[in-house]
Formats: sequence, structure tokens, C-alpha cells
Amino acid sequence: MRSACHREAAHSAIAIKKDPIKKESLFNESGSCGRSPVVDFFVSAWERQPKMDYDINIIKEGYSLLSKDGRTMVANGTSTLVRGPGFNIIVDTLSAWDRDFLVDSLTKLGVSCDEINYVVCTHGHSDHVGNLNLFQRATHIIGTTVSSGDVYQLCTFDNDEPYRIATDVQIIPTPGHTLTDVSVVVKTAKLGTVAITGDLFEKEEDIDNFKLWKEVGGSEDPQKQCNSRQMILDVADYIIPGHGPMFKVTEEMREKHATLLESHKYEDSN
Repeated sequence: MRSACHREAAHSAIAIKKDPIKKESLFNESGSCGRSPVVDFFVSAWERQPKMDYDINIIKEGYSLLSKDGRTMVANGTSTLVRGPGFNIIVDTLSAWDRDFLVDSLTKLGVSCDEINYVVCTHGHSDHVGNLNLFQRATHIIGTTVSSGDVYQLCTFDNDEPYRIATDVQIIPTPGHTLTDVSVVVKTAKLGTVAITGDLFEKEEDIDNFKLWKEVGGSEDPQKQCNSRQMILDVADYIIPGHGPMFKVTEEMREKHATLLESHKYEDSN
């Protein structure tokens, strides 16, 4: 459901200006994703903007545990609530078996399902999309598909452009785990830039062990996933991964992953 056109997004509380930043601004010319001057410009430009007081609450921390025989996995995704001036966003809605937990958790945070303006699912796997029907007043962004009821927005994310919900909140295509994965990037006053990535990152440990995201988590396109991971590492202060606790991004992590990307060592695990 795509065509070569362009439109602005809006939600029920405030009008939203869609002012895309091309993803080329995050990559160097080779498409590899070292810390290029263009990335530095992107970070600098964003930092010049006023910091808003966004509140980020992790509703449920994801987990994953592979069985000893490697035939099954016990897993569930992370779900996150982002509260900003005039709108609420839920990122990933857990599994269908988490319905009551999700409703109760939102109630404890003082938010009803009808007060959610945007539902973002980082990708279409069942532990991330299980409760979409709870949020019937929200715009649904499932990977790179944007809809409200039976109305689908065309040409969103065309040319890999981010989808802006607000000046400080944008949804960026980060393909790899699946080819339509997205990440939500939020600039906050308290934590700096927070990236909510779904399974682009399984957990902090997969910085050192690429098999966790490539083989255990599964990757439809390891090259694209490695590029997307480096892009997020280069702009984020904190990452909320798909199956583990939030972690702080260090310069050592950026450099280690950039070395992995340049050496193509992640290709050697087959």
C-alpha cells in the first residue's frame, strides 16, 4: 500500500509537522556507518533544539532464553510508554497473553488505552503486536506501515526518511531483524537521546556476542542489521532493546561495533 507521494502526520491532540531528515544524514557515503562528519552534524543539530520533558516508562522488560536443545525459546518483548506534551506513545504491545497485564500497567501509570495517540510496533512478530486492538483511537505504526482504522498513509518512510511525531520524537527505518523494522528515537531532558529499538538489539550482551542478534534473535539481513545497529549506536545515549534491560551506550561500544562492521566478522558464524 505505497505510492510516490508525501503527506503530513497528525494526531488528535496537536498538529504534527512531518519534517523528514534523510537517513543519508546518518550514514557515510559507503553506507557503512562509521562515525562520519554527517552523523556528527545530525547529533549536533538535534542537540541545538530545546530539550522537552519526555517521560519514558518501561512497562515490561523483555527477555529471551534458549532451551538446552536449541529447539524452543522462552521469550517476550519489551513494551515502553513515552509521554510527551500532548500525546502518549506505546512502543510494542507484548503478546496476546499479556492483555490484562498491559491494561493494568497503563492504569497504574495513569494512562488509559483510549489516551494512547500512537502505537508503534518495531516489527510484526507476535510478542510485539499482540494487543493492537486495545488502542482503537490511536494511529498504528507497524514497522513501516501507518494506519488509522481502514485508512493507510501512503509513502511514509519513502527514501528511508524518518517519520516525525514531534520535533524530538522520530521513527527511523532500521531494517535487518526484519526488512521493515523501525526504531523510535526520543530526545529527552533527563537521559539525552533514547532509542527504543525492538529486536534490532536483543540485549546489551549482543554488542560483544553478535550471535545473539544474528542467530538467536534471528536476522533477515545481517548486513542491513549491522548497519542499522551502528547508526543507532552513533546517535543514542541509551538503548531500550527488544529482550533485555535498557543500557547506556559507551564510546567503547560504538568503536567495538564499528570494528565488527568494517571487518565483516559477523558473517563468519554460519
